[in-house]
Amino acid sequence: MTDRMGFFTDTSVCIGCKACEVACKTWNEIPEDGIELSGMSYDNTVGLGASTWRHVAFIEQPAPPATVQIPAVTAAADSMRWLMSSDVCKHCTEAACLDVCPTGALMRTEFGTVVVQDDICNGCGYCVAACPFGVIERREADGGAHKCTLCYDRLGDGLTPACAQACPTESIQFGPLDELRERAQGRVTALQQAGETKARLYLDDPEDGIGGGGAFFLLLDEPEVYGLPPDPVVTTRDLPRMWKHVTLAALGLAGAVLAATRGARP
Repeated sequence: MTDRMGFFTDTSVCIGCKACEVACKTWNEIPEDGIELSGMSYDNTVGLGASTWRHVAFIEQPAPPATVQIPAVTAAADSMRWLMSSDVCKHCTEAACLDVCPTGALMRTEFGTVVVQDDICNGCGYCVAACPFGVIERREADGGAHKCTLCYDRLGDGLTPACAQACPTESIQFGPLDELRERAQGRVTALQQAGETKARLYLDDPEDGIGGGGAFFLLLDEPEVYGLPPDPVVTTRDLPRMWKHVTLAALGLAGAVLAATRGARP
């Protein structure tokens, strides 16, 4: 059985170079976007979408007291610091996009990742609304939904995903999820002992609202600071209970109609 593979993104060593964005676009032949200045710091791609499968966020904030020197967050002379994070599809264990897809275009691979099969996608957009992270988007040019595949074609040939291969600081790490989680916990402990008290892991817990992510992150502040939901929950979790209530209501209505029909007979 193939180990479940995934990403561990250590934002504490991200330098914002965007090599991951370029590598992702180049390998997957994704249409250009973000060429024009957005006016939002150095971030011209702004967010994940159909043509942005890796997005490096730049967050500027007042710097805390200098207790530990981390390349990505070292305070500038004006007492400000940058938080940088390369975001990507989370490849959720409990994936709402899979639950709602009517054509089977979204599938779980042998590596535990979630991919869209372009030739089956009908562009209905159900997955767009279902994703708790706003990752999936329809591309206007072809009408289909698109997102990170974790370089499924490269994995089949035993290669590392393009973004992780291109990252110069090993901020993006790829491998078996169990090994990555153990490594990530050690990194958090080291940062906290060095004084970075807000260091935490995000989406590493199999007991969270999405069953844990196939891509998880080490953050240096609250998830909201990075534009991430603090407590994401799979949007289809209540569907079985809802359908149960609908079924019971339908049976009750059918029984009432049958009783009324029998009562109306002469």
